[in-house]
Amino acid sequence: MRQSAVKFLLVLVFLLAFAVRSPAPLVYRPGEGWEYEEPGEVTGAWRKLKAKDQLEVAQAAFDKKDYSLARRAADRTVKQWPFSDYAPRAEYLLARCDEAAKKDERAFKEYQKLIEKYPKSANYDEVLERQFAICGRFLEGERFKLWNIIPTLPSMEKTVKLYEQLIKNGPYSDVAPQSQMNIGAAREKQSRFLNENEPLIQAAKAYDIAADRYRDRPKIASEAMFKAGLAYDKQARTAEYDQSTAGKAIDTFQDFKTLFPDDPRTSEGDKLIGELKNEQARGNYEIARFYEHGNHWRSALVYYNEVVIKGPKSPYAAISLQRIAELKKLTAPSAK
Repeated sequence: MRQSAVKFLLVLVFLLAFAVRSPAPLVYRPGEGWEYEEPGEVTGAWRKLKAKDQLEVAQAAFDKKDYSLARRAADRTVKQWPFSDYAPRAEYLLARCDEAAKKDERAFKEYQKLIEKYPKSANYDEVLERQFAICGRFLEGERFKLWNIIPTLPSMEKTVKLYEQLIKNGPYSDVAPQSQMNIGAAREKQSRFLNENEPLIQAAKAYDIAADRYRDRPKIASEAMFKAGLAYDKQARTAEYDQSTAGKAIDTFQDFKTLFPDDPRTSEGDKLIGELKNEQARGNYEIARFYEHGNHWRSALVYYNEVVIKGPKSPYAAISLQRIAELKKLTAPSAK
């Protein structure tokens, strides 16, 4: 027992004797919290007493691509002097450091802080462009990171939210129209990933918004309207009995022809309208057949008539006329 106590005292004396020399990468300072300092670094050498000097440390480190030091110095500038003239630049450097470290989601959030806290920042437009570039990387499949470290799967849902925030920041900025278009593109990718139709409807709505909001920009408006029609068309071709989206696609392509008659895609629109009318005819024919098999002849007649009216040139028109003639005999008063 006595021997154990002696060993404990020796260890304690050793630790106390060399405490000053021991590395202490985590340092706590009142009002600032815990900070990490590189082993061997002169404690606090990068810490300055004035905002201007602190920002200069951050900028110099950033220029040398020492992003770790640049971020610490910029972070201290923002925390210690949040209302100084140097805080906006420090917040900008925080985002730039995160972007350089390939921590895009955190970088986007730091740019967002800059926009919200310092809306009169001189490089506002540049910040929007940088947020747009980050969104684009996620749209192309960059993975989001858990705790900014562990890669997860690509997420079109999160990408859409980033684009929505970007548009909110500057709805009529140079990057806003394409951002709205890219929301539609993200929804289309989401539909392919999930093998679901609902994202296609959301994609069409996103394109509709772009066409309406930026109608004073013909290039964007025409592209958005045509892509909305294509999104409705894709969804219509997968629906079995609900063919309402086929009607939306037809209306969209017809509006496109009216508003942009000289667009070279009008001929493609005409072709798709013909195919969609055939699709409407197919859908109505399937519904008619369903009712006929259940002996609901009057309801079947309604849908066979819809086939003839909406798709007179479709392959379902002739057989629908035959079925109409037969069902009229069955529903005639003399047949009862």
